[in-house]
Amino acid sequence: ESVRLCCVHLLSGLYGLYKKGDIMLGGIFPVQYFSVPPELSFRSKPDKWKCDNLDFSGFQSAQTMAYAVDEINRNVSLLPNITLGYWLYDNCIRMSIGLRAATALISGQESVVSDYSCNQAPPVVALVGDTGSSPSIAISRILSLFGMPMVSYFATCPCLSNKVEFPSFFRTIPSDDFQVKAMVEIIKHFGWTWVGILGSDDEYGHTALKTFSDVFQTVGCLSFNEIIPQANDKLKILHITNIIKQSTAKVIVIFAVSRDISFLLNEIILQNITGRQWIASEAWSLDSLASEENFYWLGGTIGIAIRRKDIPNLEKFLLQVRPDFDPANNLVIRFWETMFECKFPENSSTLINGKTCTGSEDLKSLSTAYTDTSQLRSAYNVYKSVYALAHALHDLMMCKKGEGPFENGSCADIFNVQPWQVLFYMRKVNFINPLGERVAFDKNGDALGIYDIVNWQKINQGKITIKTVGVYDESVITGKALTIQDNEIFWNFPSKLAPESICSKSCQPGTRKASRKGEPVCCFDCVPCAEGEISTVVDSSECFRCPSDFWSNPGRNQCVEKEVEFLSFEESMGITLTTIAALGICVSFSVLAVFIHFRETAVVKANNSELSYFLLVSLALCFLCSLFFIGEPSHVTCRLRHVAFGISFVLCISCLLVKTVVVIIAFKATVPGNNRIKWFGAVQQRGTVFFFTSVETLICILWLVISPPVPAKNTNSEHSKIILECNVGSVTGFACVLGYIFFLACVCFVLAFLARNLPDSFNEAKFITFSMIIFLAVWIAFIPAYVSSPGKYTIAVEIFAILASSFGLLMAIFTPKCYIILLKPELNNKRSLMGRSTNNKNAVLTTSSLKNRLERSRHHFGHSVFHG
Repeated sequence: ESVRLCCVHLLSGLYGLYKKGDIMLGGIFPVQYFSVPPELSFRSKPDKWKCDNLDFSGFQSAQTMAYAVDEINRNVSLLPNITLGYWLYDNCIRMSIGLRAATALISGQESVVSDYSCNQAPPVVALVGDTGSSPSIAISRILSLFGMPMVSYFATCPCLSNKVEFPSFFRTIPSDDFQVKAMVEIIKHFGWTWVGILGSDDEYGHTALKTFSDVFQTVGCLSFNEIIPQANDKLKILHITNIIKQSTAKVIVIFAVSRDISFLLNEIILQNITGRQWIASEAWSLDSLASEENFYWLGGTIGIAIRRKDIPNLEKFLLQVRPDFDPANNLVIRFWETMFECKFPENSSTLINGKTCTGSEDLKSLSTAYTDTSQLRSAYNVYKSVYALAHALHDLMMCKKGEGPFENGSCADIFNVQPWQVLFYMRKVNFINPLGERVAFDKNGDALGIYDIVNWQKINQGKITIKTVGVYDESVITGKALTIQDNEIFWNFPSKLAPESICSKSCQPGTRKASRKGEPVCCFDCVPCAEGEISTVVDSSECFRCPSDFWSNPGRNQCVEKEVEFLSFEESMGITLTTIAALGICVSFSVLAVFIHFRETAVVKANNSELSYFLLVSLALCFLCSLFFIGEPSHVTCRLRHVAFGISFVLCISCLLVKTVVVIIAFKATVPGNNRIKWFGAVQQRGTVFFFTSVETLICILWLVISPPVPAKNTNSEHSKIILECNVGSVTGFACVLGYIFFLACVCFVLAFLARNLPDSFNEAKFITFSMIIFLAVWIAFIPAYVSSPGKYTIAVEIFAILASSFGLLMAIFTPKCYIILLKPELNNKRSLMGRSTNNKNAVLTTSSLKNRLERSRHHFGHSVFHG
């Protein structure tokens, strides 16, 4: 019964390699890539699986484990006096065969397996393998039941980092989490933000796609995310190729093994899809797909590759392999027959091409992937895995009694070691291997994230090479994890430059991104910033408003100080208005000079000379006050401009009002002996003017005391400019000043209008009426013009209204008088004036009555009114 049980392994039909040792290590490797399952009739014992198509790289990895064990056994400082052995199985790229191999490796732990006479493998304390993530998940679940360490050199699924589900799993290849980070860093390095991703339909592909999607969303957007079918599903393959053709993404990332990509690649070649930059995961970046026939479509592929190292003397060890007809080493026979395309007579009666293997063939005569040690990547991970187990066993062996980690300070027995005891020491492994690289595992059993960045290139004579162009090392403390030599990369594009893969071009400073409805965030339109807003960085998501004293430049990428605007004396408009105001002052004083010089003439006397002097001075002040509105506003000018304006115009209109009242009183006193005229003599006239002006002055004083006008910056009228102006302070005070002027003007207009038909020779009423019409018309028209004028033109309109109304009063009142005084002096006498009065058809008074009335008023008005 014992013999029957121990021979189960040999009857299992597995291909393997075996070497006896004190402590046995197990291994599972993908050596043959084609398998045929046995027919299951359930009426007899099933035949063994048939495997074929031996892969030299896989066999090299298995032999690398054998070499590492041999090297450790020769190292007197590592596991002294202990010999390591191994039992390695070929999984034929089948999960079911891998599970059978794992079961075969651990079944020796049963107590019934005690007889090694039939070459039964001794119990193993740890296992190196498997390659794929999916079989590693299945095998690790089984091994975790026994607490047996499993060290994978090629399984990268991040799910295996879960120590709750996979407590005994370790790996010397970085997790896909690190691979994804490396890929994202490469994509960031070249500025690609619009990519597509493809993954195989297994645990490796699904997990990698999810991880990549999560990490990449902070960098860019995915154009598509598709699963590659493992079988040749024509409809699904066509669907994927159509998506690739229609997508604007030029960069495509693939997480899959070559056998899954081959069907898709055939369709890509058939449809001649070019102009794509492929990013290869470590599962196919070094694969045979990098061939001359595929280079037109896949040339320039950038891939993530396992770190490469040269293992000294490995090549010599590989060349020493010789056929061994021990059934436990049947894999060597398959290798030899495949390598030399022959058959051993002991193995088959059917010869390949009539060749018979002799066993003396020379491995040096052939150049294959088996003898090529220039690209040791997965084999180097195998090497590190074996050394990690050896160091764990060494630490276990060096335990001092009473200081051990187990119960009561006990240590493990190196000659009867249990897998769970090795597992304890595996978690603490940290050493420098013979090649000078640190080997350690983090809390999840993962190795340090170190990758080579490779590029598919064509060298002399069309030979395809996979060149290392950079390194990704996450263990770097200072500097960037990614180091890449851009000038060493071959780009398979007509421009020979890195492609551009973006959904939308970057928005330059001065614009902002506006997302397109229903599209990823990487697809957007660039909208110019509004006036007064800027953006200073590329791809800004919003524009920022400039401070109140600043405005955006034409490019909307910088805030510049707003142009300060006020009506200055230096500009053409200011010069023009100043000239007109100066002209008005000169004319006013010129007329005053004329009136003073001709003060004894009839016209001057007939027009109340004293009030005329006041009127001319006030008009000169009106012209002068307009100058306070020009120039940069200050506290002084802001107070003076409105106060001077109000008092000057009130003085002017007061004089006109008194002149009107004098005429009315003089010519309405029709009854002889009427004494009303004596109550409005020269003193009363001056007093009335002073009173009216004092009221305005009092209003101005109250305004200045309570809330005076102050300089202000107006940033609302014109957003791009700062308009310096005077803030009136108290609106009520300003309204009272203007309201009082308007009130006096209206009263003056009404009285003058009523007195307009009095005799021409002694009546200014019609001229005053006309001047008031001009005055009121100008200021009524001023209101809409003032409101609609922008910036400094508002002040210009106000000055124009002051000048226009002042000139209106000056011309309407004094032009007729100056005409007679200067141009018609012969009419400037009492007789002419009296004659004109007598002949006037509209005269209502006789000459004699006028003479009597003027004589009576002489005592009251003095020289203010002409007397005959």
